[in-house]
Order: sequence, then C-alpha cells, then structure tokens
Amino acid sequence: MDGALDTFTRLRPRLLGVAYRMLGSLAEAEDVVQDVWLGWNEADRAQVDDAEAWLVVAATRRSIDRLRRARADRARYVGLWLPEPVLTEDAPATPEDLQEAASDLSIAFLTVLERLAPDARAAFLLREVFDADYADIARTLDKSEAACRQIVHRAKSQLHEQRPRYRVPAQAHQRVMQRFVDAWNQGDLRAMTALMADSATLIGDGGGIVATFPEPMVGGARIAQLLFASTLRPQRGLRIELARINGRWGVLRYFNGELESAQAYDSDGERIVRVYVQRNPNKLRRIALGAAGLH
Repeated sequence: MDGALDTFTRLRPRLLGVAYRMLGSLAEAEDVVQDVWLGWNEADRAQVDDAEAWLVVAATRRSIDRLRRARADRARYVGLWLPEPVLTEDAPATPEDLQEAASDLSIAFLTVLERLAPDARAAFLLREVFDADYADIARTLDKSEAACRQIVHRAKSQLHEQRPRYRVPAQAHQRVMQRFVDAWNQGDLRAMTALMADSATLIGDGGGIVATFPEPMVGGARIAQLLFASTLRPQRGLRIELARINGRWGVLRYFNGELESAQAYDSDGERIVRVYVQRNPNKLRRIALGAAGLH
C-alpha cells in the first residue's frame, strides 16, 4: 500500500494538471483525481507495467466523461462561461499540484479550449501541453495513432485563429499590470485608458448569480471607464491587489474586505488587450479562502 500511495502522490500533480485543464474547474479536477485514487487502490498493480501511463489514462478518461456531462450544463449556463481561476503564488493559497513548468495554464488558453470536443481537447492537451507521444494518446482514447494525429492536427487548426496572439515575457506583462494597478489605485482614468489597447475586450462571468455583461465589451476606453467607476464609491471599501492568476499577473478586487472578482489580463507587453472578469461566487470561493489566509 505504501508503494502505491507513494507512486500516486508523486504523480498527483500531473493528474490534477490534466484534469484541471480538461475541465476548467479545480473542484471537479480534484474529484477526478480522487476517483483515480480509488481505482488505483483497487487495481491489480501486478498487472500494471507503467504506473504513470495507467494513472494518466485513468485521469484523462474520467475527465472526458465529466466534460461530456458538463457540456450540456454549460450550454444552459447563464451568460458567458469562464474557467474557475486559481492563484499560482508561492504561498499557502497555491494549489501546488498545478505548478508544472511550461504548461499553459492561462484563463485565455483554457477559455479557447472550450471550443474543442472532449476527445479533441484531451488529445491536444496530452500532446501540446504534456508532451505525450501518440502511442500514449492512442491508448488513452482507444483510437489508432493515425487517428490521434489527425485529431491533434484538426484541433490545432481549429484553435489557430482563437489562441492568444501575444507571447509576452512575464516581466513585460508584470510592468504593464503594475502601472495599471497603480493608476487604478490613484484614480487616474487617463493613465488607465492609456494602458488599454483601443480594441481591448472584456469578458465577464457571473453565472446568473451576480450581474455582468451578457456579451463581450469591446473598446479600451469603455473598459477603463467601467473599471474606474469602482473608485467613485469610497463607501464600498475598494481594494485592488496584483495577484498571479493562472500563472499570469492579474487583479483581485475587493469591496469591504470581500473578494468581488478575480480578473485575468492579457497584454502585448505595452497595453492590455483582454480582460477576463470572474464574478461567479461559486468559482471564487476557493480563491477567496486562499487569499483570506494571506491577510
């Protein structure tokens, strides 16, 4: 049992990474990993040649099943759907199991992945993010290697136009965000607007629980004005903090000490091009508890 537990514990970061990127929900990803552990605990491990392959296949297949069920729910989702954000700081709030180097974890990337069918999403992630070979992907999806190559090729083509266009050095993005947060905290609308691209887009997710926009808002000046408006009501106790959200610097916005939104930002290194505002309380619960532990 100890050997089985040690193996599972060592590989848990990879399993959670696969499941979270598949589902866009850390809570659901943790459920998948728990299911995999139960299956692993009951498996005849003497018949398992490669523990990592067995566990990754199990996590991926369970994620595909959950995603198929979730897609029906998401079709009925009120408003725009965004993934559950996670804090990725070196702090107690961090889900350590998601800290895999060179894995694309951004809200932008996870949102784009929603365009893919479950099998295609799994094949694309295994190949492009986790660098699995096609033999492993074929075993996971119970398809031929040739079929898996085609699935990945089609997925890459499907995502080509929607994937984020900018590969910005982390330090350049951080500088933009620091300047933006400083301007926001100082109530400087002109500076906030100057840091927004003219064609910037804001996408909000309220889950039908709290108010947000039913369609993306386009226009850097409009977005700057919207965000700036939160400074005009001092009685609400506004607090703006920089935070690393899904691997990139973004913003946590508080009113009267309570987390109101987690905002992920994309920039081109000079100006902000996209804002993802998560306001759904159900998707903020974990990050709110984690952030509260830092204060």
